[in-house]
Amino acid sequence: MNKVYITKSAKFLPNEAVSNDEMEAKLGKIDNKESKARRIVLRNNGIEQRYYAIDNSGNVTHNNSDLTFESIKGLCDEQFALSDMEVLSCGTSTPDHLLPSHAAMVHGLMKTKSVELNSASGVCCSGMSALKYGYMSVKSGNSANAVCTGSERVSSWMKADRFEAEVDNLKELEQTPIIAFKKDFLRWMLSDGAAALLLEDKPRDTTSLEILWMDAYSYAYELEACMYAGGDKLEDGSIKPWSDYNASEWLTESVFSLKQDVKVLNENILERGVDSMKRAMEKHKVKTSEIDYFLPHVSSHYFVDNLYTKFAEAGLEITKDKWFMNLKRVGNVGSASIYLMLEELMNSGKLKSGDRIMLSVPESGRFSYAYAYLKVV
Repeated sequence: MNKVYITKSAKFLPNEAVSNDEMEAKLGKIDNKESKARRIVLRNNGIEQRYYAIDNSGNVTHNNSDLTFESIKGLCDEQFALSDMEVLSCGTSTPDHLLPSHAAMVHGLMKTKSVELNSASGVCCSGMSALKYGYMSVKSGNSANAVCTGSERVSSWMKADRFEAEVDNLKELEQTPIIAFKKDFLRWMLSDGAAALLLEDKPRDTTSLEILWMDAYSYAYELEACMYAGGDKLEDGSIKPWSDYNASEWLTESVFSLKQDVKVLNENILERGVDSMKRAMEKHKVKTSEIDYFLPHVSSHYFVDNLYTKFAEAGLEITKDKWFMNLKRVGNVGSASIYLMLEELMNSGKLKSGDRIMLSVPESGRFSYAYAYLKVV
């Protein structure tokens, strides 16, 4: 088996940073009324700015494939060109199309040569799944390099006009025309962006990270879905798919909107996160003292203190000075978040040879967790 190194990282965040006070003007007001949830959600998540692939008039400036391609171009230098790429592995929660696949659409922008493609779906762990595919390809000797990406273009899903038909329907039913918190909540949580990693079978003279191992865990066998789109949850916890709804209901029920069951989230996200982290560390015989940088993807700063406490109670205390996060500055970009954190750390000048880095990514889709353990060459 070959060794696998992350030799370069790059990111693309569209347009100018959007402050908390500018969000609703960008996304629009539903029923021309300010959201009652916005200030509460923003106070808890601790995000101060984020990026949207829409302009001040609400017009789309980049689709998901565009964002991804822009981040990939940042990997190119005198040592690597797009024509050198052997594998393209892309993860996202918000592809531009049901099909063709996201990776195929990104590859279509390159105009270079044939490559092997992989598209990883899911929620936040899709970025880690894309990384693992590239890691296994290079490790097995199937390829000498792989480009792996995480990206999201969620802003257009959150625009107010996406909910107008539902609001009109509620008025006709003589109900209060306010969309459910499970939908409004996510309007103030998620944002756009992309990042890319270049994996090679040899390190470079500049900062290179060896991927020592990757692992993933799912709790879908015992827990119902928490974050979902393209359907709606029924009373028994199952999800009725969009294809089983009448076409008219796709609009009146906002079937394609992103939704999150906050109660299910709060009851399970931390406990399963600690359980899976402990299992991964025991399996690979890693001690907390052997982690110099801990990069946890968290959707909100609301969870940070409790996560730290639960880790400590489980004998997995990682002191806060080792936590490296950029949620406040770039927002929650789903599958791209872990890439954006690692890109910032790799280019920060802080890393030194021998440093060990733990990546931790949860997703609340149906509670999956992914980990990677890296070492600076």
